[in-house]
Amino acid sequence: MLSAVVLLLLLFAASIPVALSLGIAPLPALLARDVPLLAVPQTMFEAMDSFALMAVPFFVLAGRLMQTGGIASRLMDLGLALIGWVKGGLGGSAVLTTMFFSTICGSSSATTAAIGSVMIPEMERRGYPRPFAASVVASSGELGVILPPSVPMIIYAMLTGVSVADMFVAGIPAGLLIGLSLIITIMVMSRLYDYGESQKFSLGQWAGNVWRSLRHASLSLLMPVIILGGIYGGFFTATEAAVVAVAYTFIVSVFIYREIKWKDLPAIFWSSAVTSGIVLLIVGFASVFAYVLSLYQAPQQVAQLLLGVSDNPLVFLLLVNIALLVIGLFMETFAAILILAPVLAPVAVSLGIDPVHFGLIVIVNLAVGMVTPPVGVNLFLVCGIAKVSMERLMRPLSVFLAVLLLDLMIITYGPSLYARFF
Repeated sequence: MLSAVVLLLLLFAASIPVALSLGIAPLPALLARDVPLLAVPQTMFEAMDSFALMAVPFFVLAGRLMQTGGIASRLMDLGLALIGWVKGGLGGSAVLTTMFFSTICGSSSATTAAIGSVMIPEMERRGYPRPFAASVVASSGELGVILPPSVPMIIYAMLTGVSVADMFVAGIPAGLLIGLSLIITIMVMSRLYDYGESQKFSLGQWAGNVWRSLRHASLSLLMPVIILGGIYGGFFTATEAAVVAVAYTFIVSVFIYREIKWKDLPAIFWSSAVTSGIVLLIVGFASVFAYVLSLYQAPQQVAQLLLGVSDNPLVFLLLVNIALLVIGLFMETFAAILILAPVLAPVAVSLGIDPVHFGLIVIVNLAVGMVTPPVGVNLFLVCGIAKVSMERLMRPLSVFLAVLLLDLMIITYGPSLYARFF
């Protein structure tokens, strides 16, 4: 089993695609146990033959339609109208827009790409350094997988048997905490370093701008109400909600906003199919790796190792946080969830930790990994959009990473402290 883990790390280090690395690494371990290689396609098919997993390509397509269909731009206008007038307000509105967009999209990379392509040039034009603007978008982009609907939450729920709706509910306060803390940090840094510009505040003008932007974005804002209200109200499942999201976004973007032409649809469908295919390949090959872990009783060994250090739930959560943050530096989010969730979740439940709370901790940890080098997908996206090197990004980004780590500790230990003292 150790050989499979070492081989996986070597393949990652050699820049072999994540899906292929996950498919190649477990093969020697399977052969060592005389397991026929026919088990590989069988395990992959069983993992991908899931109704819950069907939500992934639909949410990916919905996100792509939103990027090009005018929904993202209207949400940006609303964010600017709400807080764009204060010092640092443009940066804060980037976070606020990300929060709006995240409640529709379900993908961190789609959220980062949609917001970054507009907000980074605009922030630079208004006096924000380009590395700072890119750091704002990269750090807030992680909200795409924390605020519902979240594709990684769907995958985690599928693996561990917890309710998708419960995971979505847990993500709301966590996303609000992270979003608010990032907005405050941006405003403080803008005042300290004189980033951006402020405008004279007039209540009447502000109310007029907000009302006008709210009216223009009303159809965009109605979408999360329909999706989340339908899920929590029991009208449809998360997978059916993804289909509703695609249908609603298509109608709004093509027939009402008219920003997507019929000739644009083939390219949108193709790019969505490619993205979905990559995700589902990772899911399939990671399931093979997870099968090998279970074959060699890795979950039981990890449980014994962790419980040997301490059987205190608070210490266990600290160890898990450290491990996930390190793993998030090198492993893609979906692969990490598929490999680690079946291993860690049973140990957490045995220690009396709420499975939904633990799932949220896992998601937030791996979301932070999207903003950390060397494989942070959000970093690569914003570096490409802003045309700035990752080295120039690290100084301003380090402040936001510190804030995200503080938020992670609050999310991890906040419920326990609240239960103990109140």
